[in-house]
Amino acid sequence: MKSPRERAAEGLEVGDRFTIVRCFSEDDVRRFTQISRDYNPVHCDTRYAELRGFKAPIAHGLLTASLVTEVGGQIGWLATGMSFEFKRPVYAGDEITCHWLIADIDDRGRAKAEVRILNAEGITVLEATTTGVLPGTEERERLKQMLADGDPTNGATAVLVSAGTS
Repeated sequence: MKSPRERAAEGLEVGDRFTIVRCFSEDDVRRFTQISRDYNPVHCDTRYAELRGFKAPIAHGLLTASLVTEVGGQIGWLATGMSFEFKRPVYAGDEITCHWLIADIDDRGRAKAEVRILNAEGITVLEATTTGVLPGTEERERLKQMLADGDPTNGATAVLVSAGTS
């Protein structure tokens, strides 16, 4: 099975799908709080989260949405727009799965992807649409060289579980 980076180096097509699985820890949520400076108590305080109707503090919506950019980063997608609809809470320790589908590509290499993130029960927690510019010929050649060099700038772990056309 080819990695998303390898698929991008070959040239992406409508129908290409990518799937990743993540589980954010309490420390991930805490670090995102510090980086984003979003100290909403719904993310930091158990009692406040309970008062809002949650069973515990919830992960930031944009932390969950970072799976959209994780895939985009793997394929060299230069985002021009993103739209998110947050459907359900995500808690530290929840396993979530992100399904990315390239839905459209125009003749200038501008593309649209549809994204759905599900929890372990198969319930949608986030729906997103992203638009962007795909890697052109020169960028794909550079991706090939990076791959040949061991892809030294790619910090991704082995959580990318599938890539390919439908």
